[in-house]
Amino acid sequence: MSNTWWEIQIICEPAQEDSIFWRLENFGCQGTASEIKSDHSAFSNTQATKLRGNSSCVKAYIPKIKVELLDLSALSLLIRQDALCLNCRKPKMSWQLIDEEDWASSWKQHWQPEEIGDRFLINPAWLPTPESSERLILRLDPGVAFGTGNHPTTQLCLESLEMRFSAAPFSRKQEKKDVVIADIGCGSGILSIGALLLGAKQVYAVDTDPLAVKSTGDNLALNNITPENLMSAEGSVDVLSQMITAPVDGIVCNILTHIIIDLIYQMSAIAKPTTWAIFSGILTEQSGEVADVLEENGWLVATLWKRKEWCCLNARRSEEI
Repeated sequence: MSNTWWEIQIICEPAQEDSIFWRLENFGCQGTASEIKSDHSAFSNTQATKLRGNSSCVKAYIPKIKVELLDLSALSLLIRQDALCLNCRKPKMSWQLIDEEDWASSWKQHWQPEEIGDRFLINPAWLPTPESSERLILRLDPGVAFGTGNHPTTQLCLESLEMRFSAAPFSRKQEKKDVVIADIGCGSGILSIGALLLGAKQVYAVDTDPLAVKSTGDNLALNNITPENLMSAEGSVDVLSQMITAPVDGIVCNILTHIIIDLIYQMSAIAKPTTWAIFSGILTEQSGEVADVLEENGWLVATLWKRKEWCCLNARRSEEI
C-alpha cells in the first residue's frame, strides 16, 4: 500500500534523545516527536531501577515503500551502539505498520506549544491560538516535513534570526523591512515564516523534497502570509538562483553537514558582499570542517552557538551589515 507507514517507537534515556533524532533524520524519517514518560515500564526491571531520571518516548514515521525490515533492524542496532557510546541503558525500539490516516494524527498527540527564544511561540495548527501572548505566534502543521521547533537545530536557527533582526546595524545601513532571505532546505517553512514574522520583506524557499515544498505552502497560508512574500519551489541553490532577481541579504540553511559543504560555493554566488548566513544541522564535532570550507569561499564565522551535541554557525561575507 502506497499510503502505509512504518511507525517507529524508541524508549530511551533522555541523554540519548538527540542522537536518536539525528539517526532518524539520516534514516529518512518524517514527523518525528518525543515525550517524557515518568514510568519505566517499557524497560526491564533491572534497567528501570538504573535509569537516570525519566525516560523518553521518541516516535517517527517513514513510508513503507522506502525501507525494508532489514533496514529497521540495522537502525535498531546503530541506536543500541550509540547508547553504549553515551553510557546509556539499552533502548527499546519497536515498529508497526499504520495507515496514513493513523500516521497523520498519531504523532500530533505528543506535540504541544513551545516558546523559542525571546519572541517566538510555535503553536500546532490543530490547537487553539493563545488569546493573550506578547510573542510572535507561528502556527505550524509540518506534515511529513522536518521542522517543528522541537529539534535543537531549528531552535538555534530561530534564535539566530531573532538576534539578526534585533541587531542595531539594521537601523544604520538597512531597514529590516527591506531584507530578502533565501531558505535552503525549507522543510516545513518554519524558518521562512519566522523571518517574515520578524519583519523580513521576502523569502525565497527551496527544498529537494516536494512534500516539504507543499508543507511550506500550507503553513504560509496558516500564518496569513501571501505567496508573494514567501515563494517556494522544489530544488536547491540552482533553482533558487533562477527565482531571485538580485543577491539576497540573508541565508538560512538547516540541513545535513555534508550537503551544506557541497552547496557553500553555490551559495556564495547568490550573496552580496554584506550578506549574512545561518547554518545549522551540524554536529559540534563537524563545525570545524564547515567553518574551514566557509572561509575558503569568502565567509567569516562570527559566532558558534551550541545546544547539546548540535551547533549553529552565524557567518557573514567580507563586510558587516
